[in-house]
Amino acid sequence: MPTEIKSMFLHQHPYKPFIPRDATKLIIGTLPPPRFTIGEFKPGDVDFCYGSRDGYLWQIIDRMFNLNLDFETTTHAVQQRKDFLKSYKIGICDIVESAERANIDASDLGMHNIVCRDIIHQLNENPSIETILFMGGNSKNGPEYLFRKQLKIKQIKLSVVSSEVPRQHEFQLNGRNIQTVSLTSPSGAANRAVGAISEYKELKKKHPNFNTIDFRVLQYKTYFK
Repeated sequence: MPTEIKSMFLHQHPYKPFIPRDATKLIIGTLPPPRFTIGEFKPGDVDFCYGSRDGYLWQIIDRMFNLNLDFETTTHAVQQRKDFLKSYKIGICDIVESAERANIDASDLGMHNIVCRDIIHQLNENPSIETILFMGGNSKNGPEYLFRKQLKIKQIKLSVVSSEVPRQHEFQLNGRNIQTVSLTSPSGAANRAVGAISEYKELKKKHPNFNTIDFRVLQYKTYFK
């Protein structure tokens, strides 16, 4: 019998990079969930970068900055986030423009035929950026992993600043020093990894109600503020 060929889902990033002109920090992830590509939203989703109700980035930011954000699929909720990013000089440019998937899920490992955005170009176009905030570590197909490939092609060396979580690196771009921080991923799928971090275990032992979002708030605060 002939082998059935399974069609691949084209997971296209639905949002252009959002980088305020004077941005000093740049958030880099991969892609929002596939449902954002086809415009199918769940209650509580926001039609913007990191707007999935299953992710925690905007919850974390909301808590860190006391923003009282709306979590709903409205233009007002989108504008709240854009206003925050402009006020705090933070840009968002996920590294994946598109990828193909055999299974329609949000796993980085499930991405094939990945087409990346040129982050080096974005950095050159935005000379005020000093820090890259990776939404995850150097696991395969993660944002840092894909960015390292771009640096290698350009023969740009990434040097270790700190090997403690969250790991920090730096590199030189046209005489400019840029720092990178690999934050614990804000996705729900990363909760198990958070639970294995020794610092989290210690805090949980001292404070039984402490949870994985609390841990991220503590970690992110140093690099967002």
